[in-house]
Amino acid sequence: MKYLPNILSSLRMVGAVALLLAGVSGTLFWVLYVVCGISDIADGWLARRLGCATQTGALLDSLADICFVVCCALRLLPILEFPTWLWLWAGVIIVIKIINQVSALVMRGRCRFPHTMANKVTGLLLFLAVPMTFWSIIPISLVAAVATFAAIQEGHFIRTKC
Repeated sequence: MKYLPNILSSLRMVGAVALLLAGVSGTLFWVLYVVCGISDIADGWLARRLGCATQTGALLDSLADICFVVCCALRLLPILEFPTWLWLWAGVIIVIKIINQVSALVMRGRCRFPHTMANKVTGLLLFLAVPMTFWSIIPISLVAAVATFAAIQEGHFIRTKC
């Protein structure tokens, strides 16, 4: 049972890669999307509940999150139409997150992915907003605002609390 959270994170990576093979307009894509999203919530909850939370598990969870976001982006971004300002905003968030990891490497000798409440809220909102993006950019714009705060907060945590 103590490996179940890590198994879920690993399966999320497999599911994320499977998203690359599924058609975005098909049921399989969205079933995989929902299963991956639920597994993201379940793995951390189970790790805490079972008393088996580890740094390795937290890193695996973060890597699975990155894999899920990248695979979704590869499939969805080519078919979504965003205004230039939203692309620039996303670029700023990515730059902040890269700076955070460079800071962690320089200051701590390794990458750090703090599981802050703001990062968790960003992940949940992103999961919920992605399907809505086909009808409106408002949900994804709100996610960008929360993600900006989360990225800045993450950098603060990396530089002061790790």
